[in-house]
Amino acid sequence: MDDAMTGHARSGGEKWFLPLIIWSFPVITVALGLKTWFPPLASDHGAGIDRMLRYLLLAVGALYVVGNAVLGYFVWKSSRQEIVTARMASKASERRWSLIPAAVMMLVAEGGVFVLGLPVWGQYYSAPPEETLTVELMAEQFAWNIRYAGADGKFGRATPQLITLNNPIGLDAQDAAGRDDIVLLNDIHLPVNRPARIRLRSKDVIHSFFVPDFRVKQDAVPGMTIDVWFVPTQTGTFELACNQICGFGHYTMRGLVTVVSAAEFENWLQEQSPI
Repeated sequence: MDDAMTGHARSGGEKWFLPLIIWSFPVITVALGLKTWFPPLASDHGAGIDRMLRYLLLAVGALYVVGNAVLGYFVWKSSRQEIVTARMASKASERRWSLIPAAVMMLVAEGGVFVLGLPVWGQYYSAPPEETLTVELMAEQFAWNIRYAGADGKFGRATPQLITLNNPIGLDAQDAAGRDDIVLLNDIHLPVNRPARIRLRSKDVIHSFFVPDFRVKQDAVPGMTIDVWFVPTQTGTFELACNQICGFGHYTMRGLVTVVSAAEFENWLQEQSPI
């Protein structure tokens, strides 16, 4: 009788084992998800990006928890049956349980993202204010060539045909507007609380301008000029990375974005030597 009772207890424990494993996954995931994973926010539009990401994490996380809870319940319920049975669902039931999840996923993935994301997208790619500072970036394997307009506030003419090792942007020396332009390597300075427009180009392969603290990510595509603008709201030094694998030296393609006060920026700009 003891052996029978032991066998029955073992059988009952086995019936709970797999459902408990299934239910434990969302518990562990939620516990890990309570940690703050985002880097500190340092841009004006970044709050909208974070709002959209949190919405997706919560919505998809809720579906994940509910799905595992239901799956674990079905496994537990089925394991209690002594006889394996099968019952075919009706066509109406199949259609209903196919359409309902699809509708829920469309509402979560499309409706929520569009409602929260379109305003941020509009700000991200809309025309910047007049007082915007424009900085040109020419990406190449494996560096960021950065150009500021000089005292005249105008960028000189640049063409791909003039690109050399000593002239990485391809500036035209005959253009008077470009004689006071400032060209730097992997070093961007921006004034705090002033709109900054980044004008991206690439002269070889696809690169990706990525500053996590600003919530800014934009590909640089050969043959295209792509503008993106944002407002840095925190002073400090932030890492600029290439977020698109661009060759063997991809890991070395990084730079620094230093955000300072307006007065410090003007002093820094005046200290830079024209090309």
